[in-house]
Amino acid sequence: MASVTAEDIKSELDTFNIAFNNDTVDKLLEQCLCHRLGGEEIVCEWFAFSSSREQLPLTLENLDQFEHEVSISVQNVITGSQKRALTTPEHPQSKRGVARLASPSLLLSPASFSSSATPSQKYGMRSGRGEVVSSFGAVQGPRWTGKGWSAVRVELLEEGENSLISSYKYMFQRLRDVRDGKAMQCHIGCGFFQNITVLGQVCCDSNGKLNAQSVLLEAGQEQGGRLVPVNLSELKEFSLFPGQVVVMEGMNPSGEKFVATKLYEGIPLPFYCPSEAKQEMDEVSEPVMVMMACGPYTPSESLTYDPLIDLITIINKDRPDVCILFGPFVDSKHEQIEKNQVTETFENIFKRCVDSIVEGTKGSGCRLVFVPSQRDVHHHYIYPQPPFSLTNLSKDDSARVTLAPDPCTLLIGNVTFGLTSTDIVFHMGAEEISSGTGTERFSRIMKHMLTQRSYYPLHPPAEEVNMDYDKFQQFGQMNLTPDILIVPSELRYFIKDVIGCVCVNPGRLTKGQVGGTYGRLLIQPNPVLVEGKRVSPCIAGQVVKI
Repeated sequence: MASVTAEDIKSELDTFNIAFNNDTVDKLLEQCLCHRLGGEEIVCEWFAFSSSREQLPLTLENLDQFEHEVSISVQNVITGSQKRALTTPEHPQSKRGVARLASPSLLLSPASFSSSATPSQKYGMRSGRGEVVSSFGAVQGPRWTGKGWSAVRVELLEEGENSLISSYKYMFQRLRDVRDGKAMQCHIGCGFFQNITVLGQVCCDSNGKLNAQSVLLEAGQEQGGRLVPVNLSELKEFSLFPGQVVVMEGMNPSGEKFVATKLYEGIPLPFYCPSEAKQEMDEVSEPVMVMMACGPYTPSESLTYDPLIDLITIINKDRPDVCILFGPFVDSKHEQIEKNQVTETFENIFKRCVDSIVEGTKGSGCRLVFVPSQRDVHHHYIYPQPPFSLTNLSKDDSARVTLAPDPCTLLIGNVTFGLTSTDIVFHMGAEEISSGTGTERFSRIMKHMLTQRSYYPLHPPAEEVNMDYDKFQQFGQMNLTPDILIVPSELRYFIKDVIGCVCVNPGRLTKGQVGGTYGRLLIQPNPVLVEGKRVSPCIAGQVVKI
């Protein structure tokens, strides 16, 4: 196909007497390159699209909806072809050119892995595409485009034995080991008529939900593992959840009930301080754009990966330096997955998804980070969860792909990112109780994670979390306070500063049958000090509708 120019498109638009401006022509040119269409073809497609919708005017907003229709049209053409031509093309393209212009919809062919699936109408008709729904930092001024092919360094903070880099054997825990993994040291059982300070773990006196009258403080096994009820009526404010390690001050006159008069919060760990050698290694000094998205990547009523195709298009357009993608990629909670209404194996569906992302973003040069989810039906159902295993990546692709476990601490430049795909915000939000704190729930939950120094401080965990306590003690704890903590959740998106750490819930890319949200950040890869004080490396952040 000959290269398409803006003049070609303008000429075709004049033929149909369609009003246009430079922005709409540039958008049509971009779609030509993405879907490998000629100027005449794209204008004919638009004319048909506009005519079927009462002569829609050519605007950027209408072109966004038109682009989705073009993607589906191209998919149908490809999937309808049964045989591949064996003749040598008249004008063969170079492999580099194909990689640069390859359409995500072509790479993810077929887009549906179910014999009965059809594209989601509600997703295609969604409104507010590209709308910013939450902001942080410098609202005015940042340009949300990366550089592509960035030299920024992306690696796991912990390496070797301190990092979960491969699968492991699980389901071999002993009950004693489970208990020892949560043992605390405290002394609360004896009767005291004077103030004492105690250390213990919060738990509930039954299998029900924690409340102010059901709080128990549990001692460690060396102190007999005794459970003592706690009276919270003297506390002016508190925020508690099962599994929380606390220090309380108060009296226990009867030896049967501890009357708490003061509650001490935990102290977060220090932030990352890079060595001089690592600071010298990093040549990147300009702001780095980091994009993040969390599955599922299909609408709930269809196994078509249109949201993923749209995300790949955004990556190619904005060219972020790093893109962090959280599972599930093949969602175990999807109705058609649960009923096994698929035509390929789960592993093969996942492989196609990853191949589509890697190949579809090759031209942008974006560094990719894949984080698994316990909802990934093809992967290990255990927490902490080992990273995906991708054995078919080329040498060049492997160099820009990072396979991370859940949870993990990632280093981008000299900025630390705490990552977990497990919905700790939802789980803790259902269990936490508070009184008189004056802060909203999301901030309290994030603060608990940082002060408890754990990616999953809730105990016992939610029923859907299959916990290996031995590995959790080794890989589920925070070894430092991350500069940025990313916690995708079913609950409402947010981005906020909590005791110096920027906490982000980018939401999920799809919410049921409609589109969801993704996140993007601008960071300074080499954090600086101002008057001897640490300055957050996060310059700005946004949560955006897909």
